[in-house]
Amino acid sequence: MNSWAIIKAISKRELGGYFTSPVAYVFLVIFLLLTGFFTFTVGNFFERGEASLVSFFTWHPWLYLFLVPAAGMRLWSEERRIGTLELLLTMPVTTWQAIVGKFLASWIFLLLALALTFPVWITVNWLGSPDNGIIITGYVGSALLAGAYLAISCMTSAMTRNQVISFIVSVMICLFLILAGFTPVTDLLVRWANPVVVQTIASFSVMTHFEAFQRGVIDVRDVIFFVSLIGFALFTTGVVIRGHRAG
Repeated sequence: MNSWAIIKAISKRELGGYFTSPVAYVFLVIFLLLTGFFTFTVGNFFERGEASLVSFFTWHPWLYLFLVPAAGMRLWSEERRIGTLELLLTMPVTTWQAIVGKFLASWIFLLLALALTFPVWITVNWLGSPDNGIIITGYVGSALLAGAYLAISCMTSAMTRNQVISFIVSVMICLFLILAGFTPVTDLLVRWANPVVVQTIASFSVMTHFEAFQRGVIDVRDVIFFVSLIGFALFTTGVVIRGHRAG
């Protein structure tokens, strides 16, 4: 069996595992309800008087801050808790195949949740004539953002068998990646630190790179940032898991 066939089999197993319990359905309902609440109520969708989904995408970094770690905290923690990690590592499956397979399954689940927000897109097109190119770009950026958060959650999940600890640590890391480029924070830091230093720190923020997607711009540098963040987190996950195998 080739590598991608193994990855596909692992992904299929993991994705099916999400829907064998009501947790997945509860997650989807909560995500859709919160998305609608922040878009139409907190985001003042109707008060804006413009045909766009600015109020929709603006809140995604904050929504994902808690929802994505909640979806990813069980990836490896659960395997360690019930003792199946050792069994998985003794099978004819390489570490990277297991990591990529489990990551892709969870990412597909999150992309499904994102796709189910299509009524928001239908609503804005019914009310006006939005630039759908910008909306599509926003969805691409949101998918990459969710993948980055998920990769971090995958990394923290591999570090501990306690799902709560995994959740808290991943939330803290993702929060730092938000605040590092959050305008109120950077404006405050500029008063106390060198602007070049602040700008350098902000370049590592997901907010800095996600904003371009919200404007309808797909910059290669922003794509590279998210892909690199995902790659680094998954590479670290592999290092941690290999440590368990060696131990």
